Amino acid sequence: MKVLPTPIEGLLVIEPTVFGDDRGFFYESFNARRFEELTGVRTEFVQDNHSRSAKGVLRGLHYQVEQAQGKLVRVTSGAVFDVAVDLRQSSPTFGQWYGLELSAENKRQLWIPAGFGHGFVVTSDVAEFLYKTTDYYAPAHERSVIWNDPAIGIEWPLEGEPLLSAKDKAGLPLAEAEVFP
Repeated sequence: MKVLPTPIEGLLVIEPTVFGDDRGFFYESFNARRFEELTGVRTEFVQDNHSRSAKGVLRGLHYQVEQAQGKLVRVTSGAVFDVAVDLRQSSPTFGQWYGLELSAENKRQLWIPAGFGHGFVVTSDVAEFLYKTTDYYAPAHERSVIWNDPAIGIEWPLEGEPLLSAKDKAGLPLAEAEVFP
């Protein structure tokens, strides 16, 4: 496994070591001891989530203000453009975003620490998205920053308007959102 830093402190790209031959492939998608050795992060995951979405579906930018969640995200079928936004006011990169393609083909993962908003748009016909969280889903504490806030300026790879849930349409601009200290 390789861990690659991003321009935002704490946000890490993880590339697994893949063993493949003419029969297929094998890789370890998570190993707590190795994760801690390479990232310096000791964490316990308490929940696994799995979503399936069609091309053009955009989910996000989601976070929880209480019971903040760290997330280890990956795609097992298809491809997405995955985005994390730094919502830590005390961070020198507050309000900045980082995005990359996660796909079944590249097998990359993104470690998103607590204190970030997270979202993705599906770029393949269909994508299956899996993620581990460090705290439980808490609907009362869930918040959403609007996906197209010009103050953040995410460069989504969109063909037309994205397909959004009512919750995501109602996201707040960063200037009005409840964020982390």
